Amino acid sequence: MDQSPAVREEHRPRSHPSPAGGPGRMVVHVLGEILVTLGVILGLFVAWQLWWTDLEANRSQQEAVQDLYKDFDLPPEDAPAPAPAPAPAGYGEPVVMEPPADEGTTFAVVYVPRFGEDYAVPVSSGVGTRVLDTLGLGHYSATAMPGGVGNFAVAGHRQSHGKALDAIHTLVPGDRIYVQTKDGYYSYVYRNTQFVLPDQVDVLAPVPTKPEAVPTERFLTLTSCNPRFGSQERIIAYALMDSWQPQSAGPPAEIADAVAANVQGGR
Repeated sequence: MDQSPAVREEHRPRSHPSPAGGPGRMVVHVLGEILVTLGVILGLFVAWQLWWTDLEANRSQQEAVQDLYKDFDLPPEDAPAPAPAPAPAGYGEPVVMEPPADEGTTFAVVYVPRFGEDYAVPVSSGVGTRVLDTLGLGHYSATAMPGGVGNFAVAGHRQSHGKALDAIHTLVPGDRIYVQTKDGYYSYVYRNTQFVLPDQVDVLAPVPTKPEAVPTERFLTLTSCNPRFGSQERIIAYALMDSWQPQSAGPPAEIADAVAANVQGGR
């Protein structure tokens, strides 16, 4: 006997409705999740680049400064901290140390009061990634040593990895930059800043930007990337040495407190 139309309808297979919007909506949903994930990863990378690398580099630089001070001829632990030296006078020609034989050897500390009263960054031989990413300032090995006639040239990061030269653009003519080695303190006076393309290496010449000139003065050149979050240019800060004093004379008054803090940390 034939079934009624209503009964026959109940036995027909029913198709399941497709999701609202169909396959296109599913693709958009998946792409959205991927973009959110990529955003989180990018945010974590930026945090690592700008925060974590600074923490690691600052710790490494502090350890390098303290280790360097252990090699200096420091007074006994129960002796008072060196008194600030009077105005530089009659110390003769500056002592110039031999360049370190190995890349990554820390041999000096740079103090720049303009960058903060506790600014003290180590200088190590070489300008490779291993040095600049962990040890602060790197010394161009073909340039002069502190106090030497010619150009004592160093490089440092502006952002991340301790950002040793983050404030290079704040220097004002007349600011002092102090370099301390095992032999003493070398005082340089900042003169001016220049912006150049990355391939303009004549800024490292014995007389900066004049590669054919014979040096008679003692220059200090700080180099870093420009702009702060880019590397399209280089920012170059020039200074000229005007005095030096041996370790036995004590530190220049402007950095006496910072030196005393490092002396205590290096014991």
